[in-house]
Amino acid sequence: MTKARIDARFAELKREGRAAFVAYVMAGDPDAATALKILQGLPAAGADLIELGFPFSDPMAEGPPIQRAAQRALANGMTLKGTLELARQFRAGDAATPLILMGYMNPLVTWGFEAFARAAADAGVDGLIVVDCPPEEADPLADALDAAGVSLIRLATPTSDDARLKTIVRRTSGFVYYVSVAGVTGVKEADEVAVAPMVERVREASGLPVAVGFGIKTPERAAAIARVADAAVVGSALVDEVARAVEMNEDVTSRVLSKVVSLAKSVRLARVGQTAV
Repeated sequence: MTKARIDARFAELKREGRAAFVAYVMAGDPDAATALKILQGLPAAGADLIELGFPFSDPMAEGPPIQRAAQRALANGMTLKGTLELARQFRAGDAATPLILMGYMNPLVTWGFEAFARAAADAGVDGLIVVDCPPEEADPLADALDAAGVSLIRLATPTSDDARLKTIVRRTSGFVYYVSVAGVTGVKEADEVAVAPMVERVREASGLPVAVGFGIKTPERAAAIARVADAAVVGSALVDEVARAVEMNEDVTSRVLSKVVSLAKSVRLARVGQTAV
């Protein structure tokens, strides 16, 4: 289904008058078996869409929590091929939840765009976010993804002016990921007052749903963003739970999914009594 799953999920949520909760986890963190258990538990815990990071040794847009998650995953042997195997195993038990890969160009170049796109689609991946791929250089990757039916999802930022937005949204499908703060993940806090007009600008430029990420750690912050955007993305707060569980010798899966439940509930209830965005 690939792209169709993303479109169907956002259409469903629009009918329900609520935003999506998007959970980001790192493939192979803290190990492949545990990462799969977390993945498989995310939909029941309330994740409407899932972003699955593939680890890279130089994740330049990430703050310390996701950097450490990538290091843990790499130390345990996770690769891009292994990430697709996790996706395949997840998809075998879940035909509905959109699954987006998120990572960096280097592993994709090494694999080859066409071969990677076919493998991703075969594994049940619906979309791809590539943090360090400039739109001006993305056509070969976009061509390969289009041929395989996988969405290329782009990042817009607070510094994206109208001219730049036109370039960013070209060949974007599924949704646009709006980076709510300048800087790396997991450091600053998203401000819904500043985010709201930017979300409208990105929607108008793209005609697509807008998911807001970076700077969302608490249920309160997730709810605030869900009132002005089409989706709230949480990543650093979840990988922090992995690290804490490992450090305290707790059950990693239970700890992460408990956090997801609280965040997803806040997003689900954010617009109760309000007119849908």
